[in-house]
Amino acid sequence: METLVNTAIEFTAEGYLKNMDQWTPELARELAAKEGITLTDKHFEVLNWLREKQKEGVQLSMRKVGASGIVDIKQLYALFPGGPLKISSKLAGIPKPASCV
Repeated sequence: METLVNTAIEFTAEGYLKNMDQWTPELARELAAKEGITLTDKHFEVLNWLREKQKEGVQLSMRKVGASGIVDIKQLYALFPGGPLKISSKLAGIPKPASCV
């Protein structure tokens, strides 16, 4: 268990939130800072889209994010370098997508 934003928040061994209801924009900013990312409005558009699709039960993939109308795949890589779907999922507070190894 790791404490961020003065609240006990539990993460999986891979760093994903165990309970996506504990997600807050402030938590996302703290997690992003650890990845060397400063979140912008565009980042939050992606994170909120991911969270909504997770709630709908959509199996997330790079292709689906690229077809979201928010960003294309190249922009997703620019926003979340080094593993765009993995990192964006962590910052969105959702489980690791099955398409991520």
